[in-house]
Amino acid sequence: MKIKSILVTQPQPSELEKSPYRDLAKKFNLDVSFRQFIKIEGVPAKEFRKDRINPMDFTAVIFTSRNAVDHYFRICKEMRIEVPDTMKYFNISESTAYYLQKYVQYRKRKIFYSKDNFENLSELIKKHKSEKFLLPCSDIHNPEMAKMLDDNKILYKKAIIYRTVSCDLTDMKINQFDMMVFFSPAGIKALYKNFPKYKQNNTIIGAFGPATAKAATDAGLTLNISAPSKEAPSMTMAIDQFIQAELKKK
Repeated sequence: MKIKSILVTQPQPSELEKSPYRDLAKKFNLDVSFRQFIKIEGVPAKEFRKDRINPMDFTAVIFTSRNAVDHYFRICKEMRIEVPDTMKYFNISESTAYYLQKYVQYRKRKIFYSKDNFENLSELIKKHKSEKFLLPCSDIHNPEMAKMLDDNKILYKKAIIYRTVSCDLTDMKINQFDMMVFFSPAGIKALYKNFPKYKQNNTIIGAFGPATAKAATDAGLTLNISAPSKEAPSMTMAIDQFIQAELKKK
């Protein structure tokens, strides 16, 4: 199986020189293309008000992504709400927590973060059961966090403040790539929205994350590469290992 071209369904890195995909392309003489399959659109305050959620009714916010951070403060600004200094923030990761410095003065006593997983974040939240939590999210979101909050009887409310929508890809020749890699179920959805009659044929499909892998197989695609794993924590490492295994077959 000769692999010459790969489509990465994400925006092109701002610093391609430092991208691991550049190293991958150089190592195997590949043509690596980038194309954003999905984009984020904020829910306008006028529409958000219809859900009758007042951000100031809550004493703490749970952030599972930087998008959630950006759109939480955007919706507050649009609603002319000044977020009080007493608000507590619970973050899925340290990087998300530090990203808050864009909007608030960073104080460790009010900002908490986990080790990049919902289970660890849930343990942090359980120590603050007296708080009323707001969970800003997209219309397409991982239900795992909500399930853990429900299981632990945490008082919270989901707030859909942004949407994941498909980009227009109809100018592409989607069958020209030997490999396509996806990073979210929404990316799989965008593929079929733009190309309803898409057939995989011999195209190699890679998926990052179990939810993306499930979406791919549910759509009838044959999944060839799956990450992260113990052997390949990143997509580029998984692709590297797959290509090397194919070369050994020759």
